[in-house]
Amino acid sequence: MNFRENETPTKLRGGYYTDPEIASFLTRWVLEIQPQNILEPSCGDGVFIESIALSRHRFLSSFKGFEIEPLEAEKARKRGSALNGRVEIHTGDFLKWSLSQLLQPPSFDAVLGNPPFIRYQYLDTELQTRAKKIFEFFHLPFTMHTNAWVTFVILSIAHLRSGGRLAMVVPSEILHIPHAQALRTFLATQCSRVLIFDPQELWFKNVLQGAVLLLAQKKLSSNSKFLGVGIVPTRTRTFLQENASIYFEKAQFANGKNLTGKWMRALLTSRERNLLDDISQRQNVFRFHQVGSADVGIVTGANNFFLVPDSIVSKYGLNKWAHPMFGRSEHCPGVIYDQRQHQENARLAYPTNFLWLKDAEVALSKDALEYIRLGETQKLHTRYKCRIRKTWYTVPSVYATKIGMLKRAHDTPRLIYNRLKAYTTDTAYRINTKGCAPEKLIYCFLNALTALSAELEGRHYGGGVLELVPTEIEKLIVPLPSSIRPEIRKLDTLVRQLSMENVLEQQNKKVLGTLGLSKSDQDQLLGAWLRLKNRRQRLSDGEETSQSQS
Repeated sequence: MNFRENETPTKLRGGYYTDPEIASFLTRWVLEIQPQNILEPSCGDGVFIESIALSRHRFLSSFKGFEIEPLEAEKARKRGSALNGRVEIHTGDFLKWSLSQLLQPPSFDAVLGNPPFIRYQYLDTELQTRAKKIFEFFHLPFTMHTNAWVTFVILSIAHLRSGGRLAMVVPSEILHIPHAQALRTFLATQCSRVLIFDPQELWFKNVLQGAVLLLAQKKLSSNSKFLGVGIVPTRTRTFLQENASIYFEKAQFANGKNLTGKWMRALLTSRERNLLDDISQRQNVFRFHQVGSADVGIVTGANNFFLVPDSIVSKYGLNKWAHPMFGRSEHCPGVIYDQRQHQENARLAYPTNFLWLKDAEVALSKDALEYIRLGETQKLHTRYKCRIRKTWYTVPSVYATKIGMLKRAHDTPRLIYNRLKAYTTDTAYRINTKGCAPEKLIYCFLNALTALSAELEGRHYGGGVLELVPTEIEKLIVPLPSSIRPEIRKLDTLVRQLSMENVLEQQNKKVLGTLGLSKSDQDQLLGAWLRLKNRRQRLSDGEETSQSQS
């Protein structure tokens, strides 16, 4: 978990500034409607103000900006001096001002900016309270996982007049992160169309967080239809020299069920979406919740204490309490975890032992008590998960399942055949089947259809690692042809030796081919998965995919 005291001042105030070229591109689009009144909710040092000044926009009556940092606000004022008194910069909180204006009619023709990227837990208590009130005002579901930029965009849309335009730099997680669902719903309700420019490159130095350009036009009336969301992938910055309106005319807009929940389906072509919908309705194709369930692994509260290599077991005589475990990608390079893999992990000095210190069942030895005291000197017993237990070092909910699944994946998720009945921590899930043999579910899980659904349902952050939580796993599409014979050992070898792209290609023949899908349809699914996977990892089309299977 990240804590406020460990973060930089820049991260705590979300101060990542916009490149002038990007600011100019966004500014040109909103100026097309000749706005008289423009709002910028977080103007930083005034790069958007300067873009407006350079455009020599003659129709502007007023520009209202907000900046919480006094030094930055002063820079913005200086940049706005070229607009002859039409710029008004407030040194203060945009949320506070907005709360006082929400009952007034919208008064801005356009909104520009780059809202602060600040986690909810990093906001001051007063700002947290204001954010919650704003969600409540619009009857939007609120979560304490939300980020400041979500609240800023919601308010910006609210302040727009009918037909007004918004152009902003926002995190790419707008497409898939659960805490942005309220914003996605609000945009679909309030706007006529939304266009997102999705760059391959990272636009902020020393920041792993990807960003996109969000362009939205507010509906002319409450009865107007939402035309959908279009996504424009960009490989270079040359598009910034063009007019955004050209892309609005060319883009494919996704709507309806394609935007229920996350917006990741908008990254697919209409043909790919139709194929996905068709296959999902076929016999022997299931959602994961129909054939299995996922439960979090063991929550220790102090993994470095409870997960140890053989050397620690030997040093403190902990053999009676040491049990096999896995929980990281390097522990499971294939799809089978057995005694052979466990011994290899031990040879590599991985933490292959889970310490289940059940003091009531086996009297703790002197050495074991010494190890416990070592943990207490590190204040482990004061950690939340440890201190709420009757005995801090006795971990609850300890059981193993025949199938495990790592919480995070580099290329695509895999199910692990847990032949050793090893334990897993909360870095992995414990999987149970429903009316399906474990071997069959493990074998059929690796294919381009399921891999593509994982890209659509999961989420990712800086670094491009795919993460799935149980509610997202439940939605995965899993084909289970009735006549298939699972070859687990062969699949294990393939995963260890080949790239994931080649593994999925071979599995497609076995799993999707048995289901009746043509080679053309198999290739289309594989291509869609590869494109979304490369997007997540920020790989170019010609770049080699990773050989590591995690």
